[in-house]
Formats: sequence, structure tokens, C-alpha cells
Amino acid sequence: MLEKINDKLISLHNNKLFESLVIAVIILSSLLIGAKTYNINHNYLIVLEYLDTAVTLFFLTEIVLRFLSWQHKLTFFKNGWNLFDFLIVTISLIPINESEFILLARLIRIFRVLRLVSAIPELRKLVTALIKALPSMGYVVLMMFILFYIYATVGSFLFADINSELWGNITISMLTLFRVITFEDWTDVMYETMQQHKWSWIYYLSFIFFNAFVFLNMMIGIIIEKMNISQAKDRDNLLKQINKKLYDIEQKIKK
Repeated sequence: MLEKINDKLISLHNNKLFESLVIAVIILSSLLIGAKTYNINHNYLIVLEYLDTAVTLFFLTEIVLRFLSWQHKLTFFKNGWNLFDFLIVTISLIPINESEFILLARLIRIFRVLRLVSAIPELRKLVTALIKALPSMGYVVLMMFILFYIYATVGSFLFADINSELWGNITISMLTLFRVITFEDWTDVMYETMQQHKWSWIYYLSFIFFNAFVFLNMMIGIIIEKMNISQAKDRDNLLKQINKKLYDIEQKIKK
């Protein structure tokens, strides 16, 4: 009896329509949060509160259903996505709307939008690849910081007399270089220094080349590499499952 109930729970949770419903409710929750940022009629605000409560109860039902359909209950919270969803749902249940922590309650509900990541497999793979790429990206960021430091020091020595607000010290120079690398009116900065140092354009173009093109592409390459590795592992696991099923079928036929 319990096995049949468990099988039904698993089939319901894995049902594509149910998954689509979960995604739709998450999107609805996001829209409700956004709607509360407008000045709307008090009556409509009450309706939004009821809808928000209904969404919270739906999330609670979904997480309980997922827990009940999980094959090994003790390993449920070892899955990072399960733990993340559980924390979001649990915090949303804390009744602090009428307390001094009402702002905190609203901010917490914003994070329910992130449940889209856990609900959509493609987004989960992307975030997982990004997390796995962080250690390798750290070295790229360190190299970028070293170049920032070197260029900021040079810029402070060369251009401080031209515009102390942009090049007065190394900290301000690094902020100016960050403005340059984001291409926010960087040509104004360059043309200002070129009035006294005609060859200063080499300084800016070399800095942009290394940081905006080379290192940015290196980061993208690292993420793509991790995604390819993750996809290869998924394919290997799928092949193992298929081979195991074929082996079980073969053994049944022999019997």
C-alpha cells in the first residue's frame, strides 16, 4: 500500500504538467512581488496578500510532496537544491509581516524568484557549472587585479596633474579604470589625457585589450569547459542507467 502511494507521489512530482505548474506559480510569485512596489488600491493589496499566502502554501505542499517522493529520505537535504528550496519556503512561513521585520519579510520573498533556477534543469546546470568554475575564475580575477593595480599606478603617476578627481591616487585610478573597462564615456577620459600625452591612447587600448577582451573571454571559456564536462558526466550516467536496465532485462529473459 505504501509503495503504491509512494509510486503515485513520484509519478506526480515527475509529471511534466506538475513541473510546468510549479514554474507558473513561481512566475506568479515574482509578479506579485513586483506588483507590491506600485501604489495600488488597498482592496487590491488585500487580494495580493491572499494570493501570496496561497503561493506560499503551494510551495509548502510542493516541498513536502518532493520529500515524500524522495527515495532515501535521509539524503534529501544532502541535495543542495532541495536544501535551498526548503530554506526559502521555511523562511516564507515565518509570520513577521506585522512586526518590525516587515522589510526583511518582503526582501526574503524576493528570493522566491530564485526558485526558477531550481525548477528549470537547464538553469540548474548553468549555475552548477558557474559554481564549479569559480576556483579557476579566481586566478583570472587575481591576474586582472594585478593588471588593474599596475595600470592604476602608472595612470596616477602620469595623469594626476591633468585630473586629480580621476587619477589623484591609486584607489581613484582603479575606479577610473573600472569605468574605462565598462566603456562608460571612456573616450572622454582618454581624450582629456591625450591633450598633454598624445600617445596615452596606447595606455587605454592595451588595458581594454587585456581586461575586456582576453580575460573576459578566458572566464567565458572556463564556464563553457565546466558545462561541457558536466554534460559529458550526464551522458555517462545516462548510458550507465540504460546499460543497467538492459542488463536487468537480459537477466530476466534468461530466467
